[in-house]
Amino acid sequence: MATPHCLYLHGFASSPASSKAGLFRERLAAEGLMLHCPDLNQPDFATLTTSRMIAQAAATVATLPPGPVVLIGSSLGAFVALHVAEGAAAGPHPIERLVLLAPALDFGRRPVGELGAEGMARWRDEGWWEMTHHASGERCRVHYELFRDAQRYDSFAVRRTPPTLVLQGRRDDVVDPDMVTRFAAARPHVTLLMLDDDHRLTAEPDALWEATARFLGLSAPDSRRTGRRWRSEPDAAGK
Repeated sequence: MATPHCLYLHGFASSPASSKAGLFRERLAAEGLMLHCPDLNQPDFATLTTSRMIAQAAATVATLPPGPVVLIGSSLGAFVALHVAEGAAAGPHPIERLVLLAPALDFGRRPVGELGAEGMARWRDEGWWEMTHHASGERCRVHYELFRDAQRYDSFAVRRTPPTLVLQGRRDDVVDPDMVTRFAAARPHVTLLMLDDDHRLTAEPDALWEATARFLGLSAPDSRRTGRRWRSEPDAAGK
């Protein structure tokens, strides 16, 4: 069986150096698997759009040799992963598994972060939002086209996707857990695991990894002892 290509798509104002990217990079490396982490801030954070992120992630997938592809997306990166998978369904690199972490599936349809209605109106009218980039800690700005462009994409209209695991924190105050529950409930190929965590999903890294490993057919934490590896047929979590 071909070795899977694993990609991690970070969230808004995050980076490939995030703690969750590091977790998956380390754990997958122990399984002999490489994790690709494109920097979705590039070439310029100020002009970021979801369309650009989707195109960049899809371009990364297109450069890979033949073989099964796993997309792991966090927050806005999960939004991107879902739409990349939809577009790749008929292409030469179909996505065989999706892992969505605290997925911001309704991005473009509700206020972003702490802005609220007034902040969103100001962002729209002024064209720019000045904020602190979570990864760099620096003050930066991003244009309103990010939000406007996201409205082109309806995550709830996406039906043609591979087996999907969603990991969502019950105490998430950024992504609405009820929205995520509705998304999963309407799709028999989506498995939802609710965790006692917030949006960061960093409270229980072992639980995060073990759920993902089981879903991918890696028998964590015993895979290194048994040598069990990737399998392409759906498992119980992916039905």
